Amino acid sequence: MTSFTKLVRLKFCINFSTKWRFASRGSLTEGVAIRQLRMAGNSGAEKLRIRARNHQYEGFDKENEGAWRGPFTFIASADTQYGMFACWEDPSAQDWQEEVELTQRGVERINKMKPRPRFVVILGDMLDAMPGRPSREGQKNSFTEEFNKLDPEIPLVYLPGNHDIGDSPSMEDIQLYHDTFGDDFYSFWVGGVRFIVLNSQVYADPSKCQKAREEHDAWLNKQLEDVQATECKHVVVFQHIPWFLKSPNEENDYFNTDIRLRLPMLEKLHKAGVRIIFCGHYHRNAGGFYKGMEEVVTSAWGKPLGEDKSGLRVVTVTEDSITHWFYNVDDIPLE
Repeated sequence: MTSFTKLVRLKFCINFSTKWRFASRGSLTEGVAIRQLRMAGNSGAEKLRIRARNHQYEGFDKENEGAWRGPFTFIASADTQYGMFACWEDPSAQDWQEEVELTQRGVERINKMKPRPRFVVILGDMLDAMPGRPSREGQKNSFTEEFNKLDPEIPLVYLPGNHDIGDSPSMEDIQLYHDTFGDDFYSFWVGGVRFIVLNSQVYADPSKCQKAREEHDAWLNKQLEDVQATECKHVVVFQHIPWFLKSPNEENDYFNTDIRLRLPMLEKLHKAGVRIIFCGHYHRNAGGFYKGMEEVVTSAWGKPLGEDKSGLRVVTVTEDSITHWFYNVDDIPLE
């Protein structure tokens, strides 16, 4: 399959997902409904623990985590996207067993890692079904069931992707995300390092959520001012859509941010002292540098679109550096 054909297939899958927002649940065939119930399992009553509230993350505050305590690791992952494998072959499919199995294999190895990672971040697109699509609830239940198996001593950090709140999110879509996963933008501290979590969808298309965009901009400006006034070893940004894939000056693409916004934002983050940005969305490994500030685009824990297999990125933070390496799910190092 050529790259062009893959992009057409991806856009068709996304458009089909969006179209389902206007379908009634009563239009599902009996067979599809049965498959949804099977995939949802018995976890409908389970909920993810929401720790991102009031633009902070429970337990990761400056008072407890503002001081440097030595090197640590965390896991950067992206695009678990429950349902994409099946949707890629048949946009009407209601199946996410491949994603469930990949989660199980990854979580099993993460739970065995020594030393334990300080946290796991999913850089958006936890689910494939966009808001309003009937399969979303089943995907959410399966996602919840599997990620509740992560060691409770390893917090799970979320942020919104386009499939989580829509390509053109409304205020209602963002509220639905809040109810499921917590705040869509916030900051936290771990071991003397400042982490800033962005909602890249309000940059991609704020046409239906201008108020959210304005709140996000005001908050980010304050965060970056505060960074310059406080001492921290590093400043790290998490977001879903990359600013760029390989070069800051590349042409606009479905997978990057419009260059008219990209360059001013990169300059703003660089001037504030951001050291590294982690992104997802591309389902491939990519990245580059802007004036010494690194951007890392990490491939998918779910369905990859490049040569790398489904996997995760192990990030090591030292006093002087932040290094990272992408591993296939079954090759995540335990020590």
